[in-house]
Amino acid sequence: MNPYLYVFLIAMLPFAELRGAIPYGIYAGLDPVWVYIIALIGNMVPVPFILLFLRDLEKFLRRYKRISRIMDKIFERTYRKANDKVRKWEYLALILFVAVPLPGTGAWTGSLIAYLFKMDIKKSMVVIFLGVAIAGAVVLGLIYLGVSILS
Repeated sequence: MNPYLYVFLIAMLPFAELRGAIPYGIYAGLDPVWVYIIALIGNMVPVPFILLFLRDLEKFLRRYKRISRIMDKIFERTYRKANDKVRKWEYLALILFVAVPLPGTGAWTGSLIAYLFKMDIKKSMVVIFLGVAIAGAVVLGLIYLGVSILS
């Protein structure tokens, strides 16, 4: 199978995203520019589906009282923790959250946050894309910084 396809598929995974796809592609000897572009596209593929279909999934799950109560607690806690500053700067905060290349941040979690805070879908997709692009550049830079330090 084409190694660029592996980069694309790894970038789509919620636990790896482009933070795992870019290192894989670089260490596989692939062109860094293409690795970055393909990982970026792969990481963004799930975002519109998450943003568009999470509401339907929530409606389906709310048919079960126990799950509905758990969801109410999670949503209530999320809204309570969001203060006025977070609400005021929510799109910038979302970019920064997605851009940080650490486990638990990224396009999947950013999409969930956008859904929980009822953010506009189109704006959220643009903001998440910007965050993913920044994260990809950071990961790529860290890889080359690490390689140059070890050389």
